Amino acid sequence: MWEIVRANKRRAALLVGIETLILGVTGFVFFEAFSPGSGTLGLVVGTAIAAALFFTGYFVGDQALLAVSGAREISGREYPQLINIVEEMKIAAGLPRTPRVFVIDEEVPNAFACGRNPDCAAVAVTSGLLKRLNRDELQGVIAHELGHIANRDILYMTLVSVMVGAVAILAQFFLRATFWGGVRTRTSSRRDEGGAQAIMVLLAVVLAILAPVFARLVYLAVSRRREYLADASSAIFTRYPEGLASALEKIAGHQGKMKKESSAMAPLYIVPPGKMALKGGSGLWSTHPPTEKRIAVLRSIGGAISYQAYQEAFRRVSGGERETLFSSRAVVEAKAVEKRAPSPEEKKEEQARRVRQVTDLLWLTQGFRFANCGCGLKFKVPGDYEKEIKCPRCGRAVKVPGGGPKNPPPRESA
Repeated sequence: MWEIVRANKRRAALLVGIETLILGVTGFVFFEAFSPGSGTLGLVVGTAIAAALFFTGYFVGDQALLAVSGAREISGREYPQLINIVEEMKIAAGLPRTPRVFVIDEEVPNAFACGRNPDCAAVAVTSGLLKRLNRDELQGVIAHELGHIANRDILYMTLVSVMVGAVAILAQFFLRATFWGGVRTRTSSRRDEGGAQAIMVLLAVVLAILAPVFARLVYLAVSRRREYLADASSAIFTRYPEGLASALEKIAGHQGKMKKESSAMAPLYIVPPGKMALKGGSGLWSTHPPTEKRIAVLRSIGGAISYQAYQEAFRRVSGGERETLFSSRAVVEAKAVEKRAPSPEEKKEEQARRVRQVTDLLWLTQGFRFANCGCGLKFKVPGDYEKEIKCPRCGRAVKVPGGGPKNPPPRESA
């Protein structure tokens, strides 16, 4: 575990340094294009912006994220089960202090964690999450978020996301200034100077386009890998991978537009908000790995649970690819834990799920199809119905899928 934390700190320092370098180089090129000879000043300004953003994100980044999401801090009197689970997972994760707990009055189920270190961390969940998850599932989600805190993920993700935004703003400022004529090449008899500035302006335009792309790719590549690490941590802390797997299914199946939706917040949530939450995540620009793949990996862990067992399950689900999620030393050092049995509440839900699956298969054999609405409701439709149908819950128009038995049965139906 400590090897993973040390590796995360090294990567975080390296990648924050890369983002700072991008800002510095961007400032140098832009200033040189605006005013030849002032590139050094631009380098200083770009680096100063990076430093200012770093310290701002470090000291008040978590407060800003909680304010943007509309989260309010709660006590054990309001949500005793939630507080109890956070305290349980704090012990399992070995955190020095119990994180502050916040609730977001939002029907869309989701959760995130923030804080610069485990001593001043916070975890926030939506009211929709608390309504839809049972205790084992909620425990899996909380363990995932506390895994981010224990692995020192949250500070890095907050800082780099702020820096990525700064690169994009700086690039947009230069492009707009160029469009409105703020950058002009020197009208001088010395053609070499004029030609050099023209080249610098061209380089600045190219950098203005590519710098935000490169900065975001650096951010996203590490973001996806850290989600797998938090999933593995959750499985180890709870000793019950099915809890998080089932929770991810429910969360992804009930995604929609949030009241206070922000692109800056999307990478921090356990599942990216949006309609493609279940199958999304496979693209180059995705902030998370595919949720379906995360679920499959968790359900492929057999026997004792460890980082090595998770990595082996990841490779099986990935078709044998040899990608390494964790360092070999971390895998060797981490101890395995025995998988526990589901709680009585989870057993009842599992029995209900199996009954629904059998019933849905029978409906499929009778030619019925299943329509999935963005509000999370799944309902049966006669096989000969080809038009859109109105959702009985939210009233929106839902397209009826074709294909009969080719459609897999949903996990819940009405």
